[in-house]
Amino acid sequence: MTVKVRFAPSPTGRIHVGNVRTALMNYMFAKSHGGQFVLRIDDTDLERSTKEYEQGIKEDLTWLGLVWDETFNQSERFAQYEKAKEKLIADGLLYPCYETEDELDRKRKIQRAQGKPPVYDRAALSLTEADKAKYEAEGRKPHWRFKLSGGRIEWNDLVRGASHIETNSVSDPILIREDGSYLYTLPSVVDDIDAGITHIIRGEDHVTNSAAQIEIFHALGGPDAAPELGHHPLLVGADGEKLSKRLGSLSVQGLREEEAIEPLAILSVLAKVGTSDPVEVRPTVEALVTDFDLSKLSRTPARLDPADMRRLNARLLHDMRFDAVSERLAAMGAQLDALAWEAIRPNLETLNDAKDWHVLIAGPVTPAIAEEDAEFLRAAAELLPADPLDAQSWSTWTSALKEQTGRKGKSLFMPLRQALTGQSHGPEMAVLLPLIGADRARRRLTGDVA
Repeated sequence: MTVKVRFAPSPTGRIHVGNVRTALMNYMFAKSHGGQFVLRIDDTDLERSTKEYEQGIKEDLTWLGLVWDETFNQSERFAQYEKAKEKLIADGLLYPCYETEDELDRKRKIQRAQGKPPVYDRAALSLTEADKAKYEAEGRKPHWRFKLSGGRIEWNDLVRGASHIETNSVSDPILIREDGSYLYTLPSVVDDIDAGITHIIRGEDHVTNSAAQIEIFHALGGPDAAPELGHHPLLVGADGEKLSKRLGSLSVQGLREEEAIEPLAILSVLAKVGTSDPVEVRPTVEALVTDFDLSKLSRTPARLDPADMRRLNARLLHDMRFDAVSERLAAMGAQLDALAWEAIRPNLETLNDAKDWHVLIAGPVTPAIAEEDAEFLRAAAELLPADPLDAQSWSTWTSALKEQTGRKGKSLFMPLRQALTGQSHGPEMAVLLPLIGADRARRRLTGDVA
């Protein structure tokens, strides 16, 4: 059997970290088994779905490196869903219901008041043709429910282990709305059967849907039609609470364009939170695949701390070669060469920081000069060697300054750094000084903005 999984986003917005974690798990599971990763666009909501969002989802996944083996749109498959609907009706498994939402809500309230679970009472199954005609004459349109067996549905969950649901404890699910539009369940089952999906890996918030979906799989495809299921714990904040609206809506687009987080930093965090592996950066997507095993997933919610992404992002940049970033640096206006990149990369948290370091080298920089250091810095300007400076110039220069002024340690080095960079910390000055150049350095030492 060839493993085949799917990621099924709705193009009603851009994908966020929760979506990506599910996509990544499916991708890693498929590739670790030599299988296929399918991108299914769930665009049955024709009013809210847009091609712009669909294209954005594809761009985000491609940027992350989660490239699909095949893709299709649900909006192109309504004929298949109609066939499935007719089969279920003919088999007596899909039945029309005419209750309004207010009437259903009243029923649920009465059941709760009586200490009963709010399960649909199947009153619609007792309707006569005359009853249905009366409702139709009143202008009511039916919604359609799938008739559950009322038995025990069992499956061996890929994450949670042996699982079961008694279907007499849940309501017959609504598959089709009053306006004839489909809810998620029926199209999803039809597509999974037709696409040959072998495994479904999704968040544990879908566990309660599993029994109904398994029965629909059996009704449409036979007793062996249901894929294997795996339900992973959901993401929570670093404090263990539900993700805040801000964190829960961390979009890939925002992480890329606003936060300047590298794709491997995002994937490394999402692949490792909630597992027995340390949250550390991996050099490639393939390395994440090699590490992947569903058995490593904890049963407790996975804690997401955005600070981990920035920490891993910095680690990636600190090891990144110049040829891997040169075009991106040029595109953002940071005209740096390989020598400059080697100097600044240990100080970067995101690549956007390189723009600040470019200014530090090329200027303009406003020197930070304390009054008590002014005379010392004038002496430094006089002793500074002429261009071209090299890797030994800083040591030679500061040794001469130490001998002439008697300064040493912080009182020697800090005023020089603050005058040359306007900052109290940063790259190694031995590497940075030749990049600034003697003429520009001399101007900054004497207080000029340069």
